[in-house]
Amino acid sequence: MKFFVDTADVDAIRELADLGMADGVTTNPSLILKSGRDILEVTREIAEMIPGPVSAEVVALEADAMIAEGRKLAKIAPNIAVKVPLTWDGLKTCRVLSDEGTMVNVTLCFSANQALLAAKAGATFISPFIGRLDDINLDGMDLIRDIREIYDNYNFKTEILAASIRTVNHVTQCALTGADVMTAPPNVIKALASHPLTDKGLEQFMKDWAKTGQKIL
Repeated sequence: MKFFVDTADVDAIRELADLGMADGVTTNPSLILKSGRDILEVTREIAEMIPGPVSAEVVALEADAMIAEGRKLAKIAPNIAVKVPLTWDGLKTCRVLSDEGTMVNVTLCFSANQALLAAKAGATFISPFIGRLDDINLDGMDLIRDIREIYDNYNFKTEILAASIRTVNHVTQCALTGADVMTAPPNVIKALASHPLTDKGLEQFMKDWAKTGQKIL
């Protein structure tokens, strides 16, 4: 499963990229706002840092304007994936941009039917929002399973990009369920390395080492 980093914080992206933990990046208007930087500037910097797909989101709601914004974003770098919402206008935009050879990430997916439409429209990625489904007492993993089965049934090439990842358990479940990609904030990705038994074991090792009175350096 590929790891995308859900942030516009270039320092956090660089740290994960240096470890090989960043196969791509996803951004959205909220993350751009949090970064406090110009969308074109920060997206260009991220795209130069990460060879994999970097999602940059349109903000228009009508197809013609979405297409115009998408074309401008796509010119930033060849690895830009234009992010569009799963609306009818978003699907129209997806079709046009995909036919032009631009990667498209269709976001805000909450049903298998929506995911089916996105694949038919030529989406490179479909982004089902796991955490937001959990927030309304639905199991986001059920959606991943349904999309996986549908895509496999018909050999759709659209990749399942699990989004709205809130916990390390979400990551495990996405990997087990067959998501192609997951995107998560840097703190969630880094938390994958943590386990209380690892901490406990390391503490004991250090106590025992101190009793030997030895040094390696």
